[in-house]
Amino acid sequence: MKIYIRERQKVGEGVESPKYRIVAVTGGEIQIAATHFRKFEIEQIAKDIGAEVVFMKPVDDDHKKKK
Repeated sequence: MKIYIRERQKVGEGVESPKYRIVAVTGGEIQIAATHFRKFEIEQIAKDIGAEVVFMKPVDDDHKKKK
């Protein structure tokens, strides 16, 4: 099982709110109740269910949608 996560885009420096979002889960079934997580929370979930955490790279500005 793999859990794919990425950093939230609208979190400023020094802010102590949860910084990560779960993008996808493969290879199993899991129910997720929250939308934002701290890194240690995701790592604990992964450890408990035997999953690997995959940190996704941020998208370059060139590839983002332009309005």
